[in-house]
Amino acid sequence: MKFVKRIVLPFITSISLLSAPAALAKDYKMALGDAAGGTQWELGTKFAELLDEKSKGKLKVNLFPNGQLGNEQDTVNNASLGLLDFSVLAINNVTPFSPTVGLLTMPYVILSPEEAKSLTQGKIGEELVKNTVRDANVRIVGWAYSGFRVLTNSKRPIKSLKDLKGLVIRVPRNEIMMSTYQAWGVNPTPMAWSETFTGLQLGVVDGQDNPYITIDAMKFNEVQKYVTNIRYIFSIEPLIVSESVFQSQKPEVQAMILEAGKEATEHSYKFLLESEEKIKRSLIAKGMEIHTPVNAEKEWIDLAKKKVWPKFYDSIGGKAKLDEALATLGRKAH
Repeated sequence: MKFVKRIVLPFITSISLLSAPAALAKDYKMALGDAAGGTQWELGTKFAELLDEKSKGKLKVNLFPNGQLGNEQDTVNNASLGLLDFSVLAINNVTPFSPTVGLLTMPYVILSPEEAKSLTQGKIGEELVKNTVRDANVRIVGWAYSGFRVLTNSKRPIKSLKDLKGLVIRVPRNEIMMSTYQAWGVNPTPMAWSETFTGLQLGVVDGQDNPYITIDAMKFNEVQKYVTNIRYIFSIEPLIVSESVFQSQKPEVQAMILEAGKEATEHSYKFLLESEEKIKRSLIAKGMEIHTPVNAEKEWIDLAKKKVWPKFYDSIGGKAKLDEALATLGRKAH
């Protein structure tokens, strides 16, 4: 817990909106970083519906989208303290609190939705859940699958790394993601999620990366023109519950939470497969252009593997852990 305490302290002031939960709370609060309509909302609303159904109306979950209860890293802090019940957030915002989950954000490890599901719902996923309880006092009870983080910008089509030169790209405050852009020759600009739309609108940054579902939900088509289909990170957004809140519940309530999380996870996976192509077509109809990198991203991939993977072996649990993940996916060790 020493690691968590070092992180929690800077964010203590952000908890004023939240109240400590009762031991058998019937009304839970769930924070969402994204707007209503995206993957986080879909997972959260399905989870709330299932928990209501399983408890015969006794357990309610109230959703607070658009960062109303603090930014995504704030919500991990607040949940770790037992001051927030649930949060759905990007996996990269869990990484500072439990570094081994950074495995899921290593560039070009996950290359398909099926691989994302395989890692999160298999042995490696179970291990990451245990690590997050240990490190951050929060428990992952569900997973949202959002698709690959594609690159958008307002300046020009991007088909090769040389096209990136001179662009200012917003990235989350995540070391792995920033290092990836640096490997590609870009000095990225870390920016809070809540500031990103305004940053794009005002031209403080030229571009950003996020899945199609998020681009649509956040209406980035209003401030971005060009999309580049890259596959460097498959966006996974866990549903976390405060471990102290979870442990304060009766066993039957804990079972309902876990069951609802598992079923909502399957719903999220189906939602992605059914909706992404429709969303792409909708964004094109709204004026966005979609481009694909030349040579199947070979240059992007080679640089990421060479310059980024070795840099983060230690934080994700060692090179052997990455090799285990690749073997799980039927690929050779690096």
